[in-house]
Amino acid sequence: MIEYQFAAESFTIWKAILWCFYPVVTLVGIELLLRAVNDDDDDDMGGGLGTRVDDPQLVPLPTN
Repeated sequence: MIEYQFAAESFTIWKAILWCFYPVVTLVGIELLLRAVNDDDDDDMGGGLGTRVDDPQLVPLPTN
């Protein structure tokens, strides 16, 4: 039982609080990575608008 008391006293409070944030930071990091990798421009059969940057379309300018 003394080993457990020593382990509890040697583990500081800031480490315990920080330990709670490790899973959250990991999940947020995975979410951001998956959002960055997803390159879906919604140009599929679902009716989305697939606007491509490197395929510009000319827009007529109004004349005075």
